[in-house]
Amino acid sequence: MKRLLQTAIVLGLVFSLHSGLLAQKGSKVTVVVIDAGHGGKDPGALGKHSKEKNIALAVALKTGAYIEKYLPDVKVIYTRKTDRFVALYKRAEIANKANAYFFISIHCNSNKDSRAHGSETYAMGLHKSNANLNVAMKENAAIIFEEDAQNTYEGFDVNSPESYIRFSLFQNIFLDQSIDLANKIEMQFKERIGRKSRGVHQAGFLVLWRTAMPGILIELGFLSNPSEERFLMSEKGQVFMASAIYRAFKAYKIEFEKENKSVQVKEIVQQGNQTQTVKPDSTMPDYRVQFYTSPMQLVLSDPRFKNLPALSYYLHNGIYKYTSGHFNSLSLANKHLSEVRSKGFSDAFVVAFHRGRRITLSQAREIGNRN
Repeated sequence: MKRLLQTAIVLGLVFSLHSGLLAQKGSKVTVVVIDAGHGGKDPGALGKHSKEKNIALAVALKTGAYIEKYLPDVKVIYTRKTDRFVALYKRAEIANKANAYFFISIHCNSNKDSRAHGSETYAMGLHKSNANLNVAMKENAAIIFEEDAQNTYEGFDVNSPESYIRFSLFQNIFLDQSIDLANKIEMQFKERIGRKSRGVHQAGFLVLWRTAMPGILIELGFLSNPSEERFLMSEKGQVFMASAIYRAFKAYKIEFEKENKSVQVKEIVQQGNQTQTVKPDSTMPDYRVQFYTSPMQLVLSDPRFKNLPALSYYLHNGIYKYTSGHFNSLSLANKHLSEVRSKGFSDAFVVAFHRGRRITLSQAREIGNRN
Protein backbone atom coordinates (compact mmCIF):
# COMPACT_ATOMS: atom_id res chain seq x y z
CA MET A 1 0.00 0.00 0.00
CA LYS A 2 2.82 2.39 0.92
CA ARG A 3 4.49 1.71 -2.43
CA LEU A 4 1.26 2.41 -4.31
CA LEU A 5 0.78 5.67 -2.40
CA GLN A 6 4.32 6.79 -3.20
CA THR A 7 3.79 5.97 -6.87
CA ALA A 8 0.53 7.93 -6.94
CA ILE A 9 2.22 10.95 -5.35
CA VAL A 10 5.09 10.82 -7.83
CA LEU A 11 2.74 10.50 -10.77
CA GLY A 12 0.75 13.44 -9.51
CA LEU A 13 3.87 15.56 -9.22
CA VAL A 14 4.96 14.59 -12.71
CA PHE A 15 1.59 15.43 -14.21
CA SER A 16 1.44 18.78 -12.42
CA LEU A 17 4.93 19.66 -13.60
CA HIS A 18 4.25 18.99 -17.24
CA SER A 19 0.77 20.48 -17.37
CA GLY A 20 2.39 23.70 -16.20
CA LEU A 21 5.32 23.65 -18.60
CA LEU A 22 3.63 23.58 -21.99
CA ALA A 23 5.90 25.56 -24.26
CA GLN A 24 5.89 26.72 -27.89
CA LYS A 25 5.74 30.50 -27.51
CA GLY A 26 5.11 31.62 -31.06
CA SER A 27 4.91 30.76 -34.71
CA LYS A 28 8.65 30.81 -35.44
CA VAL A 29 11.35 28.42 -34.27
CA THR A 30 13.93 30.77 -32.77
CA VAL A 31 15.74 28.75 -30.08
CA VAL A 32 17.07 25.18 -30.13
CA VAL A 33 19.05 23.37 -27.45
CA ILE A 34 21.69 20.88 -28.61
CA ASP A 35 22.58 18.38 -25.91
CA ALA A 36 25.76 16.30 -26.17
CA GLY A 37 25.12 13.19 -24.09
CA HIS A 38 27.28 12.22 -21.08
CA GLY A 39 30.61 14.02 -20.51
CA GLY A 40 33.30 14.41 -17.88
CA LYS A 41 33.25 11.57 -15.35
CA ASP A 42 30.44 9.90 -17.34
CA PRO A 43 31.95 8.35 -20.49
CA GLY A 44 28.72 6.78 -21.77
CA ALA A 45 29.00 3.77 -24.06
CA LEU A 46 32.49 2.48 -24.75
CA GLY A 47 33.86 1.13 -28.02
CA LYS A 48 37.24 -0.49 -28.45
CA HIS A 49 38.76 2.85 -29.40
CA SER A 50 36.15 5.45 -28.48
CA LYS A 51 33.90 6.92 -25.82
CA GLU A 52 30.33 8.01 -26.42
CA LYS A 53 30.85 11.35 -24.69
CA ASN A 54 33.51 12.43 -27.22
CA ILE A 55 31.60 11.48 -30.35
CA ALA A 56 28.35 12.98 -29.03
CA LEU A 57 30.13 16.27 -28.32
CA ALA A 58 31.80 16.41 -31.71
CA VAL A 59 28.54 15.82 -33.59
CA ALA A 60 26.62 18.22 -31.32
CA LEU A 61 29.08 21.06 -31.94
CA LYS A 62 29.05 20.46 -35.69
CA THR A 63 25.24 20.32 -35.75
CA GLY A 64 24.99 23.59 -33.85
CA ALA A 65 27.57 25.22 -36.12
CA TYR A 66 25.53 24.34 -39.21
CA ILE A 67 22.38 25.82 -37.66
CA GLU A 68 24.21 28.99 -36.60
CA LYS A 69 25.67 29.46 -40.07
CA TYR A 70 22.71 28.63 -42.27
CA LEU A 71 19.77 29.53 -39.98
CA PRO A 72 20.97 32.78 -38.40
CA ASP A 73 17.53 33.56 -36.96
CA VAL A 74 17.85 30.52 -34.66
CA LYS A 75 19.72 30.84 -31.38
CA VAL A 76 21.66 27.67 -30.56
CA ILE A 77 22.25 26.81 -26.92
CA TYR A 78 24.51 23.92 -25.90
CA THR A 79 24.16 21.99 -22.65
CA ARG A 80 27.92 21.49 -22.82
CA LYS A 81 30.65 22.59 -25.24
CA THR A 82 33.52 20.84 -23.49
CA ASP A 83 34.22 17.51 -21.83
CA ARG A 84 32.39 18.19 -18.58
CA PHE A 85 29.67 16.42 -16.62
CA VAL A 86 26.18 17.93 -16.64
CA ALA A 87 23.39 16.31 -14.61
CA LEU A 88 20.39 15.17 -16.64
CA TYR A 89 17.94 17.43 -14.82
CA LYS A 90 20.19 20.45 -15.39
CA ARG A 91 20.11 19.83 -19.13
CA ALA A 92 16.32 20.18 -19.03
CA GLU A 93 16.67 23.32 -16.89
CA ILE A 94 18.92 24.87 -19.51
CA ALA A 95 16.31 24.25 -22.21
CA ASN A 96 13.38 25.47 -20.10
CA LYS A 97 15.10 28.68 -19.02
CA ALA A 98 15.95 29.41 -22.65
CA ASN A 99 12.30 28.92 -23.72
CA ALA A 100 13.60 26.60 -26.41
CA TYR A 101 11.40 25.36 -29.20
CA PHE A 102 13.19 22.05 -29.50
CA PHE A 103 15.59 19.91 -27.48
CA ILE A 104 17.94 17.60 -29.41
CA SER A 105 20.01 15.13 -27.39
CA ILE A 106 22.80 13.29 -29.21
CA HIS A 107 24.13 9.88 -28.12
CA CYS A 108 25.75 6.64 -29.31
CA ASN A 109 24.51 3.10 -28.73
CA SER A 110 26.13 -0.20 -27.76
CA ASN A 111 25.14 -3.86 -27.75
CA LYS A 112 26.57 -7.19 -26.62
CA ASP A 113 26.16 -8.34 -30.21
CA SER A 114 28.87 -6.60 -32.23
CA ARG A 115 26.81 -7.11 -35.39
CA ALA A 116 24.12 -4.66 -34.24
CA HIS A 117 24.31 -1.43 -36.23
CA GLY A 118 22.26 1.53 -37.36
CA SER A 119 20.75 4.73 -35.99
CA GLU A 120 17.63 5.15 -33.85
CA THR A 121 15.77 8.29 -32.81
CA TYR A 122 13.51 8.41 -29.76
CA ALA A 123 10.65 10.57 -28.58
CA MET A 124 9.58 10.72 -24.95
CA GLY A 125 7.12 7.97 -24.14
CA LEU A 126 6.37 4.60 -22.66
CA HIS A 127 8.49 1.88 -24.24
CA LYS A 128 6.71 -0.68 -26.39
CA SER A 129 9.49 -3.26 -26.41
CA ASN A 130 12.23 -4.49 -24.10
CA ALA A 131 14.80 -3.29 -26.60
CA ASN A 132 13.55 0.30 -26.28
CA LEU A 133 13.47 -0.01 -22.49
CA ASN A 134 17.06 -1.25 -22.46
CA VAL A 135 18.23 1.77 -24.46
CA ALA A 136 16.51 4.11 -21.99
CA MET A 137 18.00 2.26 -19.02
CA LYS A 138 21.52 2.60 -20.42
CA GLU A 139 21.16 6.32 -21.06
CA ASN A 140 19.40 6.95 -17.73
CA ALA A 141 22.23 5.20 -15.88
CA ALA A 142 24.07 8.53 -16.09
CA ILE A 143 22.35 9.50 -12.81
CA ILE A 144 24.72 7.21 -10.90
CA PHE A 145 27.26 10.02 -11.30
CA GLU A 146 24.90 12.58 -9.73
CA GLU A 147 24.67 13.47 -6.06
CA ASP A 148 21.30 13.02 -4.34
CA ALA A 149 19.76 11.46 -7.47
CA GLN A 150 17.19 9.62 -5.35
CA ASN A 151 15.57 12.89 -4.32
CA THR A 152 16.21 14.75 -7.55
CA TYR A 153 14.35 12.15 -9.61
CA GLU A 154 11.67 11.47 -7.00
CA GLY A 155 12.73 7.91 -6.19
CA PHE A 156 13.14 6.88 -9.83
CA ASP A 157 14.89 3.49 -10.12
CA VAL A 158 16.76 3.29 -13.42
CA ASN A 159 16.70 -0.51 -13.42
CA SER A 160 13.05 -0.98 -12.42
CA PRO A 161 10.54 -1.31 -15.29
CA GLU A 162 7.84 -0.14 -12.87
CA SER A 163 9.50 3.26 -12.57
CA TYR A 164 8.96 3.87 -16.27
CA ILE A 165 5.17 3.64 -15.94
CA ARG A 166 5.05 7.24 -14.76
CA PHE A 167 6.06 8.45 -18.21
CA SER A 168 2.72 7.32 -19.65
CA LEU A 169 1.02 10.35 -18.05
CA PHE A 170 2.80 12.94 -20.15
CA GLN A 171 4.50 11.06 -22.95
CA ASN A 172 2.46 12.61 -25.73
CA ILE A 173 2.27 16.31 -24.83
CA PHE A 174 4.63 17.07 -27.71
CA LEU A 175 4.51 13.71 -29.46
CA ASP A 176 3.47 15.02 -32.88
CA GLN A 177 6.32 17.51 -33.15
CA SER A 178 8.90 15.18 -31.64
CA ILE A 179 8.08 12.28 -33.95
CA ASP A 180 7.96 14.64 -36.92
CA LEU A 181 11.57 15.71 -36.44
CA ALA A 182 12.63 12.18 -35.46
CA ASN A 183 11.26 10.82 -38.74
CA LYS A 184 12.98 13.57 -40.71
CA ILE A 185 16.31 12.76 -39.05
CA GLU A 186 16.08 9.04 -39.68
CA MET A 187 15.12 9.72 -43.31
CA GLN A 188 18.20 11.90 -43.70
CA PHE A 189 20.44 9.23 -42.18
CA LYS A 190 19.02 6.57 -44.47
CA GLU A 191 18.38 8.36 -47.77
CA ARG A 192 21.01 11.09 -47.82
CA ILE A 193 24.05 9.41 -46.26
CA GLY A 194 23.17 5.75 -46.71
CA ARG A 195 23.18 4.65 -43.07
CA LYS A 196 20.99 1.88 -41.74
CA SER A 197 17.98 3.28 -39.90
CA ARG A 198 16.47 1.26 -37.09
CA GLY A 199 13.50 3.62 -37.01
CA VAL A 200 11.72 5.98 -34.63
CA HIS A 201 10.70 4.77 -31.17
CA GLN A 202 9.41 5.90 -27.79
CA ALA A 203 11.00 5.32 -24.40
CA GLY A 204 11.34 6.98 -21.00
CA PHE A 205 14.49 9.11 -21.01
CA LEU A 206 15.19 11.21 -17.93
CA VAL A 207 16.95 13.84 -20.03
CA LEU A 208 13.64 14.46 -21.86
CA TRP A 209 11.46 14.08 -18.76
CA ARG A 210 11.30 17.69 -17.60
CA THR A 211 11.80 19.53 -20.87
CA ALA A 212 8.86 21.82 -21.62
CA MET A 213 9.12 21.55 -25.38
CA PRO A 214 9.30 18.86 -28.09
CA GLY A 215 12.43 16.79 -27.67
CA ILE A 216 14.22 13.81 -29.16
CA LEU A 217 17.17 11.59 -28.34
CA ILE A 218 19.32 10.41 -31.24
CA GLU A 219 21.41 7.23 -31.13
CA LEU A 220 23.92 7.82 -33.94
CA GLY A 221 25.04 4.21 -34.14
CA PHE A 222 26.71 1.37 -32.22
CA LEU A 223 30.21 1.80 -30.85
CA SER A 224 30.19 -1.95 -30.22
CA ASN A 225 30.20 -2.47 -33.99
CA PRO A 226 33.80 -2.02 -35.29
CA SER A 227 32.76 -0.66 -38.66
CA GLU A 228 30.25 1.78 -37.21
CA GLU A 229 32.70 2.87 -34.54
CA ARG A 230 35.28 3.75 -37.20
CA PHE A 231 32.69 5.75 -39.13
CA LEU A 232 31.51 7.70 -36.08
CA MET A 233 35.08 8.41 -34.95
CA SER A 234 36.02 9.81 -38.36
CA GLU A 235 35.72 13.48 -39.29
CA LYS A 236 33.76 12.47 -42.40
CA GLY A 237 31.29 10.40 -40.41
CA GLN A 238 30.71 13.15 -37.87
CA VAL A 239 30.20 15.76 -40.59
CA PHE A 240 27.73 13.51 -42.39
CA MET A 241 25.69 12.81 -39.25
CA ALA A 242 25.69 16.45 -38.12
CA SER A 243 24.68 17.75 -41.54
CA ALA A 244 21.84 15.21 -41.68
CA ILE A 245 20.51 16.40 -38.32
CA TYR A 246 20.80 20.01 -39.49
CA ARG A 247 18.90 19.36 -42.73
CA ALA A 248 16.13 17.59 -40.83
CA PHE A 249 15.86 20.45 -38.33
CA LYS A 250 15.74 22.99 -41.16
CA ALA A 251 12.91 21.07 -42.86
CA TYR A 252 11.04 20.89 -39.55
CA LYS A 253 11.46 24.62 -38.95
CA ILE A 254 10.20 25.54 -42.44
CA GLU A 255 7.14 23.31 -42.13
CA PHE A 256 6.35 24.43 -38.58
CA GLU A 257 6.48 28.11 -39.47
CA LYS A 258 4.46 27.64 -42.65
CA GLU A 259 1.84 25.64 -40.77
CA ASN A 260 1.49 28.18 -37.98
CA LYS A 261 1.32 31.06 -40.43
CA SER A 262 -1.21 29.86 -42.95
CA VAL A 263 -2.78 26.49 -42.23
CA GLN A 264 -6.55 26.61 -42.12
CA VAL A 265 -8.23 23.32 -41.25
CA LYS A 266 -11.39 21.92 -42.65
CA GLU A 267 -13.29 20.58 -39.69
CA ILE A 268 -15.88 17.83 -39.81
CA VAL A 269 -17.99 17.41 -36.68
CA GLN A 270 -20.49 14.86 -35.54
CA GLN A 271 -24.06 15.99 -34.99
CA GLY A 272 -25.97 13.01 -33.67
CA ASN A 273 -25.74 10.38 -36.37
CA GLN A 274 -24.93 12.94 -39.04
CA THR A 275 -21.74 14.75 -39.96
CA GLN A 276 -21.35 18.23 -41.33
CA THR A 277 -18.59 20.65 -42.22
CA VAL A 278 -18.26 23.71 -40.00
CA LYS A 279 -15.93 26.67 -39.75
CA PRO A 280 -15.57 27.75 -36.12
CA ASP A 281 -15.77 31.51 -35.51
CA SER A 282 -15.48 31.73 -31.73
CA THR A 283 -13.33 34.42 -30.18
CA MET A 284 -12.16 31.90 -27.58
CA PRO A 285 -9.76 29.00 -28.22
CA ASP A 286 -11.23 25.54 -28.56
CA TYR A 287 -9.29 22.78 -26.76
CA ARG A 288 -9.72 19.18 -27.88
CA VAL A 289 -8.10 15.82 -27.34
CA GLN A 290 -6.45 14.39 -30.44
CA PHE A 291 -6.43 10.62 -30.16
CA TYR A 292 -6.03 9.09 -33.62
CA THR A 293 -4.45 9.77 -37.02
CA SER A 294 -4.90 7.97 -40.31
CA PRO A 295 -3.76 8.43 -43.92
CA MET A 296 -7.27 7.30 -44.90
CA GLN A 297 -10.56 8.96 -43.97
CA LEU A 298 -12.56 7.03 -41.39
CA VAL A 299 -16.23 7.58 -40.58
CA LEU A 300 -16.92 8.99 -37.14
CA SER A 301 -19.17 6.01 -36.47
CA ASP A 302 -16.15 3.71 -36.70
CA PRO A 303 -16.47 1.08 -33.92
CA ARG A 304 -13.04 2.04 -32.56
CA PHE A 305 -14.44 5.46 -31.63
CA LYS A 306 -17.76 4.36 -30.11
CA ASN A 307 -16.92 5.23 -26.50
CA LEU A 308 -15.72 8.77 -27.24
CA PRO A 309 -17.97 11.87 -27.21
CA ALA A 310 -18.01 14.97 -29.44
CA LEU A 311 -15.95 13.54 -32.28
CA SER A 312 -14.30 15.70 -34.94
CA TYR A 313 -11.54 15.33 -37.47
CA TYR A 314 -9.43 17.68 -39.53
CA LEU A 315 -7.22 17.15 -42.56
CA HIS A 316 -3.62 18.30 -42.20
CA ASN A 317 -0.74 17.56 -44.59
CA GLY A 318 -2.71 14.69 -46.10
CA ILE A 319 -3.33 13.05 -42.71
CA TYR A 320 -6.76 12.76 -41.06
CA LYS A 321 -6.53 13.67 -37.38
CA TYR A 322 -9.36 12.75 -35.03
CA THR A 323 -10.34 14.64 -31.88
CA SER A 324 -12.78 14.26 -29.02
CA GLY A 325 -14.41 17.01 -27.00
CA HIS A 326 -14.59 20.82 -27.15
CA PHE A 327 -13.41 22.77 -24.10
CA ASN A 328 -12.80 26.42 -23.31
CA SER A 329 -10.03 25.70 -20.83
CA LEU A 330 -6.88 23.59 -20.82
CA SER A 331 -7.69 22.13 -17.41
CA LEU A 332 -10.98 20.68 -18.65
CA ALA A 333 -9.24 19.32 -21.75
CA ASN A 334 -6.57 17.67 -19.59
CA LYS A 335 -9.29 16.02 -17.51
CA HIS A 336 -10.86 14.65 -20.68
CA LEU A 337 -7.40 13.56 -21.86
CA SER A 338 -7.16 11.18 -18.90
CA GLU A 339 -10.55 9.70 -19.82
CA VAL A 340 -9.57 9.21 -23.47
CA ARG A 341 -6.31 7.51 -22.52
CA SER A 342 -8.17 5.22 -20.11
CA LYS A 343 -10.23 4.01 -23.08
CA GLY A 344 -7.19 2.65 -24.87
CA PHE A 345 -5.84 5.70 -26.72
CA SER A 346 -2.56 6.01 -24.84
CA ASP A 347 -1.07 8.32 -27.49
CA ALA A 348 -3.76 10.99 -27.04
CA PHE A 349 -2.79 14.60 -26.31
CA VAL A 350 -4.39 18.05 -26.14
CA VAL A 351 -4.57 20.35 -29.18
CA ALA A 352 -6.04 23.83 -29.60
CA PHE A 353 -7.93 25.63 -32.39
CA HIS A 354 -8.98 29.19 -33.02
CA ARG A 355 -11.22 30.33 -35.88
CA GLY A 356 -10.54 27.29 -38.00
CA ARG A 357 -6.78 27.14 -37.40
CA ARG A 358 -4.86 24.77 -35.21
CA ILE A 359 -2.65 26.83 -32.89
CA THR A 360 -0.08 26.08 -30.21
CA LEU A 361 -1.19 25.76 -26.62
CA SER A 362 0.72 28.89 -25.59
CA GLN A 363 -1.02 30.83 -28.36
CA ALA A 364 -4.35 29.53 -27.07
CA ARG A 365 -3.54 30.75 -23.57
CA GLU A 366 -2.61 34.19 -24.90
CA ILE A 367 -5.91 34.42 -26.78
CA GLY A 368 -7.79 33.32 -23.69
CA ASN A 369 -6.02 35.93 -21.55
CA ARG A 370 -6.96 38.68 -24.00
CA ASN A 371 -10.61 37.71 -23.77
